[in-house]
Amino acid sequence: MAGGFVSQTPGVRNYNYKLTPKVFVTCFIGAFGGLIFGYDLGISGGVTQMEPFLEEFFPDVHRKMKSAHQNEYCRFDSQLLTLFTSSLYLAALVSSLFASTITRVFGRKWSMFLGGFTFFIGSAFNGFAQNIAMLLIGRILLGFGVGFANQSVPVYLSEMAPPNLRGAFNNGFQVAIIFGIVVATIINYFTAQLKGNIGWRISLGLACVPAMMIMIGALILPDTPNSLIERGFTDKAKQMLQSIRGTNEVDEEFQDLIDASEESKQVKHPWKNILLPRYRPQLIITCFIPFFQQLTGINVITFYAPVLFQTLGFGSKASLLSAMVTGIIELLCTFVSVFTVDRFGRRVLFLQGGIQMLISQIAIGVMIGVKFGTVGTGDIGKTDANLIVALICIYVAGFAWSWGTLGWLVASEIAPLEIRSAAQATNVAVNMFFTFLVAQLFLTMLCHMKFGLFFFFAVFVFIMTIFIYLMLPETKNVPIEEMNRVWKAHWFWGRFIPDEAVGVSAAEMQQKSV
Repeated sequence: MAGGFVSQTPGVRNYNYKLTPKVFVTCFIGAFGGLIFGYDLGISGGVTQMEPFLEEFFPDVHRKMKSAHQNEYCRFDSQLLTLFTSSLYLAALVSSLFASTITRVFGRKWSMFLGGFTFFIGSAFNGFAQNIAMLLIGRILLGFGVGFANQSVPVYLSEMAPPNLRGAFNNGFQVAIIFGIVVATIINYFTAQLKGNIGWRISLGLACVPAMMIMIGALILPDTPNSLIERGFTDKAKQMLQSIRGTNEVDEEFQDLIDASEESKQVKHPWKNILLPRYRPQLIITCFIPFFQQLTGINVITFYAPVLFQTLGFGSKASLLSAMVTGIIELLCTFVSVFTVDRFGRRVLFLQGGIQMLISQIAIGVMIGVKFGTVGTGDIGKTDANLIVALICIYVAGFAWSWGTLGWLVASEIAPLEIRSAAQATNVAVNMFFTFLVAQLFLTMLCHMKFGLFFFFAVFVFIMTIFIYLMLPETKNVPIEEMNRVWKAHWFWGRFIPDEAVGVSAAEMQQKSV
């Protein structure tokens, strides 16, 4: 598929390219990095409601779960149980900061490999765990793996993809995450039916499979032209650019990469420079996007879907099946974003998805409030239970084609090369910090806020939708090294971007001053 593209931002260049098999295959393999994150998201919630697992490590929770008169909102309230889930994300936060340096100095692929390796070791600890200490050590190692992968993979995909298909290729990362979730819920469904401790051990131990996939993938992947130039391999970078663009006519794009690299070399301390006013738009967006993404409430559904469905009155087997259904819905709806993000743009999907999530979340809160009230006791009929599942699926669909995919895409494409690794590390760190908070506090919040918890998240969905409408410019079809022009044209952020950052000519500057 040959051709260029038409950008809506004045002054942005058009590049020549063809959609080559090489760029498709490299981005497909690169997206494997999302599998480890997705598998863990899907597996942990299912394992924490398996009775043999709870009996082995969390007997107090198991006794409360079995209590006939237990408040439904508080059945699984345990800080130690939530620490099993949330400790991974605290470790991912820390590792993402180190991953920034490794990604910049050694290249994107080696950061991906290290992520897969530490995740593999962590899966072994969890699969053979004999006590809480082994479980938590395994979770921390898994977290280091997730931090490295989440820092490097979105950047890798954004740099390899042609400009007008960057959204679709980058969304492959989210597709891999959701695919990992679906596979994990299917595995949980079958392993939960095994007697004894073998079921949860299989679920946790099989995390080594996606870890091996990303390790092998990283070994065979080429590095990006941007990274090769950044590390001084200019000739290799041009050859790689010609290879992935399917044409020898890459001089214009290659020169833009060289210029961006030269500018980045002037930045000796990217963590210090990202605080400068000229990078204020990128810093604010890379902080607020992941902050809002976690406060959509999606991880309440992802982490604890089986627990949540069991709280709503589903049996153990039925709760895992319902979680599997929502995972499949999320996977299918993620493809909506893949095929539309570069056609309709980021803003349209953000805004539509936000409205859909807001309405469905309020409806879920109302239904749960009517059935269980504030005391947390009551019965829910089959019809009402199915309606709640349907509303959760509608909510998940809205998230899948908006904040699910775009939360990773936008943050990885907006920063110039000189602060790109630091910006992506900031994105991952903020994401993991609030993922940790939500994972650690959700069951306690559910116990105390009850059905009001869904209204709590709905308020944030409303705020973030307004934020996107006012503060996020459209970035579709804009080359990654030309993104400053988008910020310069924005009604608010334009004041922070100096004229030289967008190559404004002396004549244009003089005309502006008149």
